[in-house]
Amino acid sequence: MSTPSSPQHAIPEASRVRRLRMRFVGEVQGVGFRWTARMVANELDLTGWVRNEPDGSVSMELQGPSGHLAQYFTLFDRQYANYPIRYVIDEKDDIPPHEGESGPFMVRF
Repeated sequence: MSTPSSPQHAIPEASRVRRLRMRFVGEVQGVGFRWTARMVANELDLTGWVRNEPDGSVSMELQGPSGHLAQYFTLFDRQYANYPIRYVIDEKDDIPPHEGESGPFMVRF
């Protein structure tokens, strides 16, 4: 008999739901950053939100399977391939997922 901690019951890492809290700085306001974030997140069925901050940064919470979160950054960067912007993730923390949260990913004001 197997136990819940046995490999047969382990959730594959790519499927494990995570929630990231991030703060972006750089060219992140006035370049369609929030709307691009929403488009890419909804394409991958991720949930959460993004908003501009008074200090010129952008805050975001992004939730979904680990594999989709990894894909998010690749797809997001592709959107700006012909119009490169400079930004960095100034803060990035794993926080507890919001149980039962359903989409769509939203732009907050």
